[in-house]
Amino acid sequence: MPLILCLETSSTNCSVALATDQGGFENNLGVMNCLDLSEDQSDSYSHGERLHVFIDEILKRNALSTTDLDAIAVSKGPGSYTGLRIGVASAKGLCFALDIPLIAIDTLESLALQVPKPSNYVIPMLDARRMEVYTSVFQNNKKIKETTATILEPTTFQQTLNRSNVTVIGSGALKFKELNKDNKNTYVDALPTALTMCDLAMVAYKKSDVAEDIAYFEPFYLKEFKSN
Repeated sequence: MPLILCLETSSTNCSVALATDQGGFENNLGVMNCLDLSEDQSDSYSHGERLHVFIDEILKRNALSTTDLDAIAVSKGPGSYTGLRIGVASAKGLCFALDIPLIAIDTLESLALQVPKPSNYVIPMLDARRMEVYTSVFQNNKKIKETTATILEPTTFQQTLNRSNVTVIGSGALKFKELNKDNKNTYVDALPTALTMCDLAMVAYKKSDVAEDIAYFEPFYLKEFKSN
């Protein structure tokens, strides 16, 4: 059976999962291919200290070693510059050492899958400081608006929100609700997790042309890094 290690470091949630196509543990998001999950949803970035600890823990817990892995999947962004850099560097190092494929997962697509029974529209939204967010729009799990860095205003996504039965999810969701005073749709404060990467990683693994060039792959930062 394929076994894929999934790494999610795009936010303060340091998250590691094992994906397999042989079924996994029960979860409230309807993810079918997750064998196990380790994560730390804290308010601070601890990826440098926790990521490899979680990798070791999840492998030992399942009586596995890195040589049992068939691929590494990493959340490619957008998100925290430092978090993405740590996750991608770790994924590339493992792929080089094990000579296995690297699979890049769209962070916002994975975040949107935290809506277990998709609304008509899902708007994943990651806080990018002040009133800016990284966001896109999905309809029936298909991206219909490309990822952008957007300055929130009361009328942002107004046409979509007027259609009702919309879920806005992510670390920028409640900030947006407070701004637009929308009481008709659903707003969920959430962080990306490796759990929802599992199904996406398994689908990608079974395609022949999705592996990244390990030497040249870079995270999808979306914006240039600024220290303040």
